[in-house]
Amino acid sequence: MKIAFDVDDTLIIPSVVTGNRDVPNYETIAIFRWFHQLGYDMIIWSGSGMDWAETWRDKLGLDARVIVKGSEWVDIAFDDCDVKLGDKNIRVKRVANNISREVWNKTKRP
Repeated sequence: MKIAFDVDDTLIIPSVVTGNRDVPNYETIAIFRWFHQLGYDMIIWSGSGMDWAETWRDKLGLDARVIVKGSEWVDIAFDDCDVKLGDKNIRVKRVANNISREVWNKTKRP
């Protein structure tokens, strides 16, 4: 099975929410690691591009392929938005959803 995780607001909680830096979302990472231990094909992607996804894969120490978001149909997709990128699409609860990510999305760098 192919299992895909988005980066922003899924694998990480952005600095716009925490007040100073992007931090790992340990609850979601635990789910990632569980699927990985089962031997599934793990994928990380981001609407912010492959460089962003590769940077966070490496920072978090996750064993996964990085691909362009939505370029492969997957069995299960985890994201903070309602998406249709796989057979099953799991919406991860966003921390502090009332805070806009617009400026953060434009200024973040890998």
